Amino acid sequence: MEVRPFEPIDADAWKCLNEAWIGKLFKIEPKDREVLDWPRENVLAKGGHIFMAHQDGQAVGCVALIKMSDGGYELAKMTVHQSARGTGLGRALMEACIEKAKSLNATRLYLETNSSLAPAIGLYRAVGFVDMPTQSTPYARADVFMELRL
Repeated sequence: MEVRPFEPIDADAWKCLNEAWIGKLFKIEPKDREVLDWPRENVLAKGGHIFMAHQDGQAVGCVALIKMSDGGYELAKMTVHQSARGTGLGRALMEACIEKAKSLNATRLYLETNSSLAPAIGLYRAVGFVDMPTQSTPYARADVFMELRL
């Protein structure tokens, strides 16, 4: 498996991977649409980063780092295709984000998730994320808030 920065050719895979998991478990919300439909404008052009994971020429995972005004980055839209779950790909994507954030001298990584996503929350805790009090969010599904101080 290869984890690499987003390229324009990845736009459809980025959107499809995320629509698959969000649509299966939750409602796709307006904020999702902004980031999924226009990743270059709403993530990359604003100082963020997207990583894509490929296996045998197919996109099987992705994650975004969205620049925050406080010097941190929001970890968002992390998913691994069902065919690649249990392979360590989620951890590889997470490590790519942590390494990139540190190279950018970010102060922290922040994320919002849902309490029903136990495997993801377990991964976040395993790499050092800690729970935070409830934060203001545009996502109706977000009920868990975490950060990793860098």
